Amino acid sequence: MLIAIAALGITVFCLTLWSSVTVARMQGIPAWRRYLPLSLFLIAGGASLLRAFGIPEIANSVAFPFNLAAILLSLREIRAQRVKSRVSLPAS
Repeated sequence: MLIAIAALGITVFCLTLWSSVTVARMQGIPAWRRYLPLSLFLIAGGASLLRAFGIPEIANSVAFPFNLAAILLSLREIRAQRVKSRVSLPAS
C-alpha cells in the first residue's frame, strides 16, 4: 500500500512539473497566465517542505489543492493552445 501511495505522489509531482513548465514555455499568452501554474507548484512545494519543520497542518491543507489547481490550469492552457493552433491551420 505504501508503494502505491508513493507512486501516486510521484506521478502527481511529475505531472504538475511537466504541465507547469510546458505552460511557462508557451508564447502568445500573458505572462501572468504563463507563470501562474508554476508559481502554484512552487508554493505547494514550499508548503510541503513545512513538514520537515514540524508544521504538517499547513502542508496537508495547502500543498495538494495547489498542486491540483496547477495541473487543472496547465491542462486548460495546453488544451486552449492546441485548439487555437488547430483552428489557425488552413483547411485542406
